[in-house]
Amino acid sequence: MSRSLILTILMAGLIIVGTSTPAWAAQLDARVKPNFDESSFKMNYQKTVFIEYPNGGNLFDELRGHEWTVEGTADSTDPGVQDLMTKLNQKIAADGSQARISDLDVSYDFHLKARNINTSVDYKVILEGTLTDYVITDDGQRTLVDLGWRGMSANGEIVVDGIEINIPMSLIKEKEPAAFTYFAGTEAEDVLNRPLINANFILEQPLTNWHFLFDPTGINADASTFGLSDEIAGFVVSTWTMGESSIREGRQVERVYEANIVADQPYVVRSIQSADAATLAVIGFGALDMLDGIEIAGVTPTPPDGYANTSTGEFPVMIIYGMAGMAALGGIGFFIFSNRALKKSNAGPQGQTGISPEDLVGYQTSASSGGYQTNRGEAQLKDASDYQQTRSMYEDSTNTNTEPQQQSPPPQTTSEEAACGCAASAEIGTECDCEMHGSCLCDATCKCNASICKDQVQSMS
Repeated sequence: MSRSLILTILMAGLIIVGTSTPAWAAQLDARVKPNFDESSFKMNYQKTVFIEYPNGGNLFDELRGHEWTVEGTADSTDPGVQDLMTKLNQKIAADGSQARISDLDVSYDFHLKARNINTSVDYKVILEGTLTDYVITDDGQRTLVDLGWRGMSANGEIVVDGIEINIPMSLIKEKEPAAFTYFAGTEAEDVLNRPLINANFILEQPLTNWHFLFDPTGINADASTFGLSDEIAGFVVSTWTMGESSIREGRQVERVYEANIVADQPYVVRSIQSADAATLAVIGFGALDMLDGIEIAGVTPTPPDGYANTSTGEFPVMIIYGMAGMAALGGIGFFIFSNRALKKSNAGPQGQTGISPEDLVGYQTSASSGGYQTNRGEAQLKDASDYQQTRSMYEDSTNTNTEPQQQSPPPQTTSEEAACGCAASAEIGTECDCEMHGSCLCDATCKCNASICKDQVQSMS
């Protein structure tokens, strides 16, 4: 393989990797325990910013070869984490939910890498915390759980352990001040000022559009043998999942914001964040409802009597069984029909179905010519009475005014004719082959009129 081909393949790989869209977004994972005062949750926020310089230029020169990572963790003792927790609770209250975040841990990871055609900056912030005050009422039979706290978002700068973690532009301004001068005062500032900690899309997607599933594992008698957690012993688990893009669930699209910069060369700043995803589990069987404009779940330890649904849309299990039964009956009917058709075909005659060779007789149709004889003939039925039933359709007369032609029997060859090469010519009084060849082709029994043959017969006698 030539060196130019290898370089081409490597360059194509860099272009694909450098310009591919990451499958990142706000991701929620929470398990709510109605019988407990607090539950844990995890929220992951991710975004990628691309700084593109397809024609090179001064911005490329400023970022060439740069690569760095900023990462760290902090808990609720950090003032920045306390500030973030306050802003999250304010947003939850503004959404109408009574739930609160009582504890929070933050981890962040930012990574910049410059390439020949673009520079990417990956942002990731993970929140792990404790949720409280989510139980609205509990009458001993059913618990109403507040689910309106899902849109955990914060505006403005959030400085944790001295690092701003919410506004992408702040990090670029601090770590790459020379490159930031190209963005200042342009539309790129609007793109880079969009906060990273934003889960509004998860809240805006109604729970009725999420996929619903409940797991009855907790109520099984032998569940403890599989290491079942004590918190769900005796309960079912209801789970709602979001992230599928369809007509019913709604179209999930990535969020792309782009700005063009005109400087010494045209540059592009593009912010990309894919569709959000979420998994929300509640200990017990949850039925969705609305209370004062807030989505809630009425939770019971077990499903209502007669409830046998396990999937979104409350599709009855009896219909599923009925459809399976119809498919089984259709399969049985197909096999019965195929079996009958096979038996019918086996009952018929097998192998050759024409005239038996034992009923045929051969006739020779060629006579001697000169000093040789060909071995040609034809086959006919021994019993001529059946011939009309088996003769070829091509022997029928096409003219209705003429009588059918009778088939003449093949000529019989005698021993004398076989010995006389001039017999056919002599019968019609024409010059025989012997005269034409200048020699007699016959023996002494031939009665040929040719003078050359007569002389030969006399000499032989």
